[in-house]
Amino acid sequence: MLSLKLPQLLQVHQVPRVFWEDGIVSGYRRPTSSALDCILSSFQMTNETVNIWTHFLPTWFPELESPGLSKILRTGAFAYPFLFDNLPLFYRLGLCWGRGHSCGHEALSINHGYHLLCALLTGFLFASHLPERLAPGRFDYIGHSHQLFHICAVLGTHFQLEAVLADMESRQAWLATQAPPLGLAGTVATLGLAVAGNLLIIAAFTASLFRAPSTCPLLQGGPPEGGTNAKQQ
Repeated sequence: MLSLKLPQLLQVHQVPRVFWEDGIVSGYRRPTSSALDCILSSFQMTNETVNIWTHFLPTWFPELESPGLSKILRTGAFAYPFLFDNLPLFYRLGLCWGRGHSCGHEALSINHGYHLLCALLTGFLFASHLPERLAPGRFDYIGHSHQLFHICAVLGTHFQLEAVLADMESRQAWLATQAPPLGLAGTVATLGLAVAGNLLIIAAFTASLFRAPSTCPLLQGGPPEGGTNAKQQ
């Protein structure tokens, strides 16, 4: 392992335009990296290293095939869990709307507010590309928006789980008398559906992984269009 050579890093003009990030000018990995290079780069300071260690499922190949669709999917990956996981909260707030303090909404955990703040920060950072847009090249390795929104997403998930646990504890007696018991069969069925859904997602992206190198024109060599202009700039 000590004799292995770390992969060479590239400047922004040396990679296809689809990989360019606003305000990030250095620290890019080769799009045609081997599996070994990808593993080694996880332990090398690149502009993706912090992202890798804060988020273990980077979406490379959807980005290659359809950058616009990839951004929509990644945005949905945060928006859908936020909306779905907060349906009980929205339901409670809807019931309490206009009823003053008689509905128990004052017992809601403050972590719901922290979770909402982190969710808003995550979306803002993802869309704004700040702070690297204000100082291109200064945040290539540490502190750019991709890293910050990952951190906000992790913190938001933490506060969300803490809020759910606090709500369950405060409403445990009510749930015990009002909610129907799930039972072993219901638990196994729910777990089975979750596992099946995850396996389908893994299968779909694995098929894309094997297909992309031979079908994606961006990986067939040649300088990216406009690369010379970017280098001169």
